[in-house]
Amino acid sequence: MGGPRGFTELRGLLPELSAKVLSERLRMLEERGLVAVERRRGFPVRTRYALTGAGLALRPLLVQLYATGEALQRLTGALPAERDQSAH
Repeated sequence: MGGPRGFTELRGLLPELSAKVLSERLRMLEERGLVAVERRRGFPVRTRYALTGAGLALRPLLVQLYATGEALQRLTGALPAERDQSAH
């Protein structure tokens, strides 16, 4: 995740997710102890999301799972081979 990020920043990084789905997923990850939420009072209220120790421990596994999924999709022709791998 690269450090704490705000909701708008996460939305920009995950354009395929609607705001509603992202909000639900963040809430679920928080409930499961994988994401910590920091809410700063003031106007406007600032909310930042960061991976917890447990979330950080899962990151290498999830990166590998994603890469394996993309490789399998390329083998079956479901994903273009020229997709940029530098984003991962």
